[in-house]
Amino acid sequence: MGRTFQVIRVFPELTALENLLVVTTGGYPEARRRAQELLALVKLERLADEFAGNLSYGQQKLVEFIRVLMTDPELVLLDEPAAGVNRTLLNELLDAVRRLRDEGKTVLLVEHDMKVVMGLCETVFVLDHGEKLAEGAPGVIQADERVIEAYFGR
Repeated sequence: MGRTFQVIRVFPELTALENLLVVTTGGYPEARRRAQELLALVKLERLADEFAGNLSYGQQKLVEFIRVLMTDPELVLLDEPAAGVNRTLLNELLDAVRRLRDEGKTVLLVEHDMKVVMGLCETVFVLDHGEKLAEGAPGVIQADERVIEAYFGR
């Protein structure tokens, strides 16, 4: 299992590449190769040697996301991945999440951006004050009167 946080937690004094290598326990050549593949996955390979503290907020979120992938988890938990990320970088992240899903990985997403949720998720759970309000496919959720009332009121 791997997870990201709503508030990013990169090591600003390490490079983007080093931020990925810090979580590995395997051999260095293999880990470095995996890290470079993941940087390419989110189109950050040109920033491998840049200190993470110098990266934009969205780029730091991408580094945190692919750092989780360094351990090849079967379950990936993403907490508000779209928060504060521009659309271009967000699309890179969402494309990578879709690839994970296509590879058979399970991704659990907590997100308030409904465009992201509806465009990415196969099953949606809606919570209202900590209680499950609805569950189903995106189209079912969008038409659910309880969800509409909870989010938009009457």
